[in-house]
Amino acid sequence: MEFGKLEREIRIDAAPEIVFDVVSRPEHIKMWWPDDASFEPAPGAVGELVFGAHAAVEPITVVDVDPPRKFAFHWIASDGQLPDADNSLLVTFELEPSGDGTILRLTESGWREKGWEAAVLEEAFHDHERGWDMFLPRLRSYAPSVVAQ
Repeated sequence: MEFGKLEREIRIDAAPEIVFDVVSRPEHIKMWWPDDASFEPAPGAVGELVFGAHAAVEPITVVDVDPPRKFAFHWIASDGQLPDADNSLLVTFELEPSGDGTILRLTESGWREKGWEAAVLEEAFHDHERGWDMFLPRLRSYAPSVVAQ
């Protein structure tokens, strides 16, 4: 199996403008993904996602903000480093209108560039697959409850 890019696609019963807010604003992201989030949805902004009872903190760097079409950030950098194009994974949410809803395409790339040994790469890739497979349905359920701002 090739571990170069993790991809998922789901349809959400909410307008792209709402889905964009749900994937790009901390107050919405923490409703379906991490336990807490803090960042400004602006290119170059640095923030963090907090996961679990042990408060695992993952720094993020926002890369692309193009409402209501695209939101992207770097994360999973080496310990103590800010995530950037050379040391981290890139998560991209691309949104496309579909009737009265939205098609969301998630891509997580940069796996081979991490330089992990094969077993570590495979384990991390599968861990993220399981994670996105758990969290994206939560996004799909949460987004229709959000009122446009």
